[in-house]
Amino acid sequence: KKIRERGVIRGIITTEDLNPRRVFERVRNVPDISELDLVDKVATDRPYGWDRGDWVLGEGYPRKEAEGPLVAVVDFGVKRNILRRLTSEGARVAVVPPSMARDFIEREKPSALFLSNGPGDPERVVTGIRLVREFMGRIPILGICLGCQIIGLALGARTYKLKFGHHGGNHPVKDLRTGKVEITAQNHNFAIDPETLPPEVEITHMNLLDETVEGIRHRELPLFAVQYHPENSPGPHDSYYLFNEFVSLARTHSAS
Repeated sequence: KKIRERGVIRGIITTEDLNPRRVFERVRNVPDISELDLVDKVATDRPYGWDRGDWVLGEGYPRKEAEGPLVAVVDFGVKRNILRRLTSEGARVAVVPPSMARDFIEREKPSALFLSNGPGDPERVVTGIRLVREFMGRIPILGICLGCQIIGLALGARTYKLKFGHHGGNHPVKDLRTGKVEITAQNHNFAIDPETLPPEVEITHMNLLDETVEGIRHRELPLFAVQYHPENSPGPHDSYYLFNEFVSLARTHSAS
């Protein structure tokens, strides 16, 4: 009842210490998520390439001889299936730590920039916010989950912590441009405040359960993001088109 009325709260389940006072003190001493730099704990510490595609029956995850556009994936805690999806769409994928992303982009001149999912409060990821502000309009950018929130912050919007985070599958999301409803997988505790988005940014996707923002797009620049996980596997493939659209933008940029 308390969780239902108050939303997510700190708590502890234990069979080791049954003293209520000591257990309560342990809970009180747990830091708030907004105080933690969780990305630093999960991101890669060195750049690396990726050449595995989607799973194929009898083959597993085959290697791809990709000759398409180079996509720089900024790793805030990236899921491998994101990398497989990009590779399967024909992109050459390079994964880079947030701290090295700017230098990598200036040196290697990728055709597009991808901001991955990851844990924690997006306001803590200052490096990612600065990166978007510097390169938006110069190359196509796509963000997923935490990457979506980072893009929102870079564009001047605010984020907030959800009363109840979105987790698991079967979340219905409506594409406001087409009217199509996508069944999605989600795993986030923060969202973009729609009232703070600037006029040059449109909301493209909305959660049909609580009407929170699930996707945004810049009206003029090749910059878009979704809050859910379109790469989900096993699970619905309703949103695979986003990867095709992104890699197509990268190809266009590469040819220009």
